[in-house]
Amino acid sequence: MRTHEDYRIVVDHDESVLETAHTVVLATQEPGEHLLATGKLPEELTAALDRIGPRTRIVSLCTSAFLLAAAGLLDGRRATTHWALCDALARLFPDVEIDPDVLFVDNGRILTSAGGAAGIDLCLHLVRLDHGAAVASAAARRCVVAPWREGGQVQFIEHPVPQDTDRSTSATRQWALDRLAEPITLEDMARHAHMSVRTFTRRFRSEMGSSPLKWLAQRRLVHARLLLESTDLPVARIAPACGFGDPVALRKHFHTYLGLSPLAYRRAHNAPEPTTAW
Repeated sequence: MRTHEDYRIVVDHDESVLETAHTVVLATQEPGEHLLATGKLPEELTAALDRIGPRTRIVSLCTSAFLLAAAGLLDGRRATTHWALCDALARLFPDVEIDPDVLFVDNGRILTSAGGAAGIDLCLHLVRLDHGAAVASAAARRCVVAPWREGGQVQFIEHPVPQDTDRSTSATRQWALDRLAEPITLEDMARHAHMSVRTFTRRFRSEMGSSPLKWLAQRRLVHARLLLESTDLPVARIAPACGFGDPVALRKHFHTYLGLSPLAYRRAHNAPEPTTAW
């Protein structure tokens, strides 16, 4: 098969393999003039996508989100694509909730990524889901990429350079990461950064594409997942060690972001069972 970059790809299977696939990944494909004008796919591509099973995980990289949207797979869902085309995707498919600030969106069965390297972030996320944080970190090291990039793609969009560029929130982020077990408020973070809460929140969101407290909760969740995978600590000890306060809060975050309980997550990753309550 010839690509539009004038090189060929050897394809070992036809579209029938989609019927038995566990995960289908749509590589980056720029939306063509017909798709941009009509919002519709060629009949043969629609027929191929129709062969994907109802439980198959579907992943789009970068601008291939247009293909999923045109197939109706993103209707009523949150999704993303390269920031330069988020507005075009939103105009063409108003039933899709476009988030231009994130590196990727995980809807469970359907996942979409932003442009370029964000596809690597999403693929590492899949490895992390299927095989655990340790395996994903090893894969990232082998590929010489970060196992988890903080923030969203908003930090890579061209912005006017602020006059006080030396006032970054990076030092405060590291300060918070060193104290995940401690109760940290938005006011604490702003005070450490020597900023007002309003200024700190605005600058943090500009740099990271996320609110400070949402970012902090995500980092705590990543730490909790690592402890569940690599230790036999009970949930009652992991929760305060990650700053969640109590097991109830930890379970709530796991259900919200991962759709399962901490114990179910531990069993899914063949982690050691806790030997003591404390």
